[in-house]
Amino acid sequence: MDAKAILKLFVLVVIINACHLPSVPSSPQKLKSELFAVEKEFCAMAQTDGIQKAFVYFAADSAVILRRNTVLKGKEAIRLQYASFPQKGSKLEWAPDFADVSASGDLGYTYGRYTLTSTDSIGHTTKNEGVFHTVWKRQPDGQWRFVWD
Repeated sequence: MDAKAILKLFVLVVIINACHLPSVPSSPQKLKSELFAVEKEFCAMAQTDGIQKAFVYFAADSAVILRRNTVLKGKEAIRLQYASFPQKGSKLEWAPDFADVSASGDLGYTYGRYTLTSTDSIGHTTKNEGVFHTVWKRQPDGQWRFVWD
C-alpha cells in the first residue's frame, strides 16, 4: 500500500469511529427545563384528554407505577389501572417543584405536589393532596417518558 492509500484508510477509520461516539448531552439546566416542560405537558394532557390517555402516552414501554401497595408493570397495566379514573367530577392536577438529571443526560427525576379534587353526586367536594415522584428516561427518539411513578 502506498502512503496515500494508508492515509485514506486511516481517515476512513477515524470517520467511522467518530460516528459511533456517544453524543455529548445537553447542559444539565436545559435537560431540567425539558423535564419541567414534559411534566407540564403530561398534566395538560390529563386535563384535556383524560388521565388514562396521558399516563399511557407518557409511559415508557417498561414503565412501572406503584398504586395502593401494588406494582403495575407496563403500559397495558397502566391503561387498565386508569380505565375508570378519575370518576366523573374528579380532577387531578400536579406540578413539579424540582427536577434533576444524570450526568449522562438520559435519566432524570421530578417531584412536586398533586391535588385530586372530587365532587360527588350531591355536590360534596373532597380534596386530597400529596407528593409525587417520577423517574424519567430519555428514549431513543429523544422524548422523555416515565419509567417509575
